[in-house]
Amino acid sequence: MDLRFTAEERAFRAEVRDFIEANLPPETRQRMIEGRVPTKAQTVAWQRILNARGWAVPDWPEEHGGTGWTAVQRYIFREELQQTPAPQPLGFNTNMIGPIIIAYGTEAQKQHFLPRIRNIDDWWCQGFSEPGAGSDLASLKTRAVRDGDHYVVDGQKTWTTYAQHADWIFCLVRTNPQAVKRQEGISFLLIDMRSPGITVRPIITIDGGHEVNEVFFDNVRVPVSNLVGEENRGWDCAKLLLGHERTGAARVGVSKERLRRLKFMAGEATENGRPLIEQQRIREKIVGIEVELKALEMTVLRVLAGGRRAGESRQADPASSILKLRGSEIAQSITELMMEVAGPYGLAAPGDADAEGSNAPELMPDWARSAAPLYFNWRKLSIFGGTNEIQRQIMAKAFMGL
Repeated sequence: MDLRFTAEERAFRAEVRDFIEANLPPETRQRMIEGRVPTKAQTVAWQRILNARGWAVPDWPEEHGGTGWTAVQRYIFREELQQTPAPQPLGFNTNMIGPIIIAYGTEAQKQHFLPRIRNIDDWWCQGFSEPGAGSDLASLKTRAVRDGDHYVVDGQKTWTTYAQHADWIFCLVRTNPQAVKRQEGISFLLIDMRSPGITVRPIITIDGGHEVNEVFFDNVRVPVSNLVGEENRGWDCAKLLLGHERTGAARVGVSKERLRRLKFMAGEATENGRPLIEQQRIREKIVGIEVELKALEMTVLRVLAGGRRAGESRQADPASSILKLRGSEIAQSITELMMEVAGPYGLAAPGDADAEGSNAPELMPDWARSAAPLYFNWRKLSIFGGTNEIQRQIMAKAFMGL
């Protein structure tokens, strides 16, 4: 199997790289190099630049604004964004709710929402997890009771990423509590976050950031026209959405960029007057990660190879579990070595340097500020999108017949 890029694919990479270089605002790029999350304004501005170029939703069908790229081209595009680094198009919009509306939405829903999703005129968040219903999502308790032309929604969602920014939330709600199977009796609703009865409460994570939230629904009225698909068949939407969520789970480009940052940090940090990058033990650890990352990249290309001609992603391939598993482990290994390189600065209490009341030491060098927050934040990589334990179970069944 030839896993080398073709001349056309190499030319495509150069086109993408040149466009990013010419159009990405420098302050956005610098913020991401420093390991900080782009602001809402920066994310919106960049996605609108991509949308104007026709690149905001490369995975969508062409009739809905997609690019018609092959699976390999989409991989190259994601990798170039990650390596620059530049913000990804907002996943809740482009990889989650957009494909669901395309697959299950009414024509009216498609006409209204899809252009706004592409251009991030509406910022979406995901209302799936609940207290006691995370990995066991089918046990969710948020309920929606039909009342004429509306559903009345009551309940709670948690770990809701960027709910503080969101205009809309897509939710799984229980519409038939008497269903025999827990996966039945669940519906998929689109809910305006400005609706009376919605309360968003921040959850401050161990890295000191405000990324996730609790969302409470108290007699929230939602038009029946905001139901996606059939009533009590929302689990079909959920399965498709979770498949899209795992797209690009290997995060090869992200790890490549963070590895470059790690080498820079090791060149800045010193011990006994010499840069750490000159120490054999540090160099061996870096090389070890590079070897693992190259092996992961080759595995990604093998998974994509079957879709090179057809232009179709192979995300349903059970091998994608390997990509998610190894991708998260390698990324976490990078942050662990960053903490080692940061040395005593890694012991500083984490906190966003931009946040009010930040406790980051004023004398901390800029290169060390992201080490602890990134280390703590990336603990989540082995949990979200399907825990690594679940991925091992998938692989055991698919490859070993267990």
